[in-house]
Amino acid sequence: MILINEAHRLDLPALINWVVFRQGVEGGFQGRTNKLVDGCYSFWQGGIFPLIQRLQEAVNEQMQMPSDRRQDGSFGSQPDSSEKEDALPKVMSPLEKNVGGGPQCVPNVTKLSDIGLDFIKCSANMGPLFHNLSLQQYIILCSQVMDGGLRDKPGKGRDFYHTCYCLSGLSVCQYIAVEDSESSPLPQEVLGPYSNLLEPIHPLYNVILDRYYEAHEFFSRS
Repeated sequence: MILINEAHRLDLPALINWVVFRQGVEGGFQGRTNKLVDGCYSFWQGGIFPLIQRLQEAVNEQMQMPSDRRQDGSFGSQPDSSEKEDALPKVMSPLEKNVGGGPQCVPNVTKLSDIGLDFIKCSANMGPLFHNLSLQQYIILCSQVMDGGLRDKPGKGRDFYHTCYCLSGLSVCQYIAVEDSESSPLPQEVLGPYSNLLEPIHPLYNVILDRYYEAHEFFSRS
């Protein structure tokens, strides 16, 4: 939907509410409710978050309060002083705290082939909405095979499919707190030694970011 500039048609708050609860106590992600976590969902679910981070304007619009609600958050007539004293403070959800102001991302809709380029240049003004270090722990400690390669979970065999999407998910959670594609994550965002840091990927195409830029430049000439 992002690639055709139609992401605003999705119920983004509902999507966020659903995907944040797919992270299990093990740190990995499950594909749906009542299923075990699986290493490949590190990207299939975890990869949603860097997309959401760059859709802040659409998320903000969809979370707008009803038009008849006043700025103080109440409806109807003004409460008297005693009611004000008894009023409880509003408790903000993690999502509400993370969708504040900031520069908005507006893709260039006149050229769909550049949407991927415009999208990755947008700042990720929304903070992480999942526990990125827990996901790194699951990938490195549970999905990694000592002889090389990655797998679904302990007890399963390694394969190219899970190796690909576990590594993609690992890159996502290492860079999830970075605001722009040109920056590197802080050491505390990378589990273990900083040498564990992978190359950043383009969240729309799941390819290494440098390779995306090369491909975009090549096909833009043709």
